[in-house]
Amino acid sequence: MASEDSVSAASPVSGASPVSSSASVSDGGTVRADAWIWSVRLTKTRSQAASACRAGHVRVNGERVKPAHLLRAGDQVRLFHAGRERLVVVSKIIRKRVGPPVAVQCYVDNSPPPPPREFVAPVAVRDRGSGRPTKRDRREMDRLQGGA
Repeated sequence: MASEDSVSAASPVSGASPVSSSASVSDGGTVRADAWIWSVRLTKTRSQAASACRAGHVRVNGERVKPAHLLRAGDQVRLFHAGRERLVVVSKIIRKRVGPPVAVQCYVDNSPPPPPREFVAPVAVRDRGSGRPTKRDRREMDRLQGGA
């Protein structure tokens, strides 16, 4: 299986790989941490990935890294982003952003499941033109929103 991946990634034969040759997917080599995190769609923008690295929210093999840290295949990347911890192992090096089906093939996701979403009560909507809420109306709105 590994020899098939390296052959398909190395030769730009049409139909041999789901990734175009311009995507630069390979099993060997290195790439910047912020660029790889952005390329495999763990963050929305590269600047968010770089900011996460600078803030200490990215760890590679247990160590905090800067955005320019070079990643290799087999490295374990721990990213805390958007209130969630992602734990991935680099399986392929990718330098350009690609579609989600191809991006998922470039890492092994060992992340814990996301926390369950909390039920949010709908916000009370007042009719237009009904004026300011009375003290009684405010108390009802507070009670509906979970207040005292």
